[in-house]
Amino acid sequence: MPSRTCDVLVIGGGIIGLVTAWRAAQHGLATAVVDPEPGGGAARVAAGMLAAVTELHYGEEELLALNLESARRYPDFAAELTELTGRGLGYRRCGTLAVALDSDDRAHLRELHALQRRSGLDSQWLSGRECRRLEPMLAPGVRGGLRVDGDHQIDPRRLASALVDACERAGVVFHRCWAERLDVAGGRAAGVTAADGTRLGAGTVVLAGGSLSGRLAGVPDDLLPPVRPVKGQVLRLTVPRRYAPFLSRTVRAVVRGGQVYLVPREDGELVVGATSEELGWDTTVTAGGVYELLRDAHELVPGITELPLTETRAGLRPGSPDNAPLLGPSGLDGLLLATGHYRNGVLLTPVTGDVMAALLTGGEPPRAARPFTPERFGAALLEQPA
Repeated sequence: MPSRTCDVLVIGGGIIGLVTAWRAAQHGLATAVVDPEPGGGAARVAAGMLAAVTELHYGEEELLALNLESARRYPDFAAELTELTGRGLGYRRCGTLAVALDSDDRAHLRELHALQRRSGLDSQWLSGRECRRLEPMLAPGVRGGLRVDGDHQIDPRRLASALVDACERAGVVFHRCWAERLDVAGGRAAGVTAADGTRLGAGTVVLAGGSLSGRLAGVPDDLLPPVRPVKGQVLRLTVPRRYAPFLSRTVRAVVRGGQVYLVPREDGELVVGATSEELGWDTTVTAGGVYELLRDAHELVPGITELPLTETRAGLRPGSPDNAPLLGPSGLDGLLLATGHYRNGVLLTPVTGDVMAALLTGGEPPRAARPFTPERFGAALLEQPA
């Protein structure tokens, strides 16, 4: 078996793995990351909505508490990262406007508003005219909407780049290769064997491999995290100066039963997303996916068809059986999990870093994170899809 070469070895260099490594190194732990392309992963596709309120779903009250806890930490987290690296993160307190395009959507939004109010959340019901007053580019047929000023946004690509920089400044070592298998000795995780045959030892291993987390060889079958890939296609457009301001805040709606959102960046980029497809490991950008997003976005904001289309991309979200993250002991000594964040990975970045730092240093994680230990899943759920 490999000799111990670091205190903490993080498998996965997406934003969750990076924030875990950064926080661990800040606590004085010798830390390394194994990933062929640190800063890549699902963050390259994510829109970066920090939408704890408008992302509320029935039956996800515990996840709401975790999302709100992370949202509260975001201003200080973003300021710390920007001050350390000198990099802008595209962090904007611009709010969200969720709108209805027909009577059924309006009824659905009314129910969501009632749930938000029962949950103690701050949202304001607006008429269609009030929605269009806020966002003049909206379609004339908008029937009403919810204004949520507490939902913010960040640019995930800038966030990932800043986290790579922060890790390097903190002394994190990057092994730019795949982790081939987990090495186990004496019933304890001892490190990994990389794809090039290098064996890396560690006091503790953190599995933060996103949608790939459930495929790591060497993890006992009954302890593999129940994480599956959920495909998402996303578009990026550019708003020419002559059209600015196009949108002042994130706008989202349900169109034909599917979610669509438009996220305007300060630099003129407009992100439109996202499909949700249970297609295994497929990351093909399809004509149908692009068409559906543009069609639904056009119904919401007709002027969008005048904008240049600059990028189409597909990625994989790490979904779990209850759409919530797995944070904590895996059941194998020396192996911790930080995966399964599904649609909330960017939002949960600050609190995940703090949770994992607490676990790695013998501290107590925040109360809101305690329901999300991997132990909540029984053996019957720990079966991976083909």
